[in-house]
Amino acid sequence: MHDLESFENQDVKHLQMYLYLIPVVGFFPALWTLYRRNGTRNQRNVSRLVVTLAMGWLLGYFLLGTASDLSDSSLSLPLLITTSLLTSGYFLVNIWLMVKLWQRKPLRLPLVSKLGDRLFPERPRRYLP
Repeated sequence: MHDLESFENQDVKHLQMYLYLIPVVGFFPALWTLYRRNGTRNQRNVSRLVVTLAMGWLLGYFLLGTASDLSDSSLSLPLLITTSLLTSGYFLVNIWLMVKLWQRKPLRLPLVSKLGDRLFPERPRRYLP
């Protein structure tokens, strides 16, 4: 017997991975894929990468923003510039990953992918009898 997944269109799965890589918005479907533990192995790997990137960006954004609010006026501007550079970097990394996906290359970032694998380990689905 054939798997149910072998009958599904691969282009649709590829488009779903593009959806995951949309900055900020793609976080939610990627998180849903991880939560439901569905999708192909590649979709789950991209989901882990996207969720880890988004959580890192969000944490850095709020920490730098809070630090700029609490600091004196001499440190406020450099912290706000760093926040904008972090946000620009997050968007550029997502666009770069979209280009790599278009080229059908593997989507792995050295530190982020390793951290994502540790934060969201691959667990088999449990099926009830």
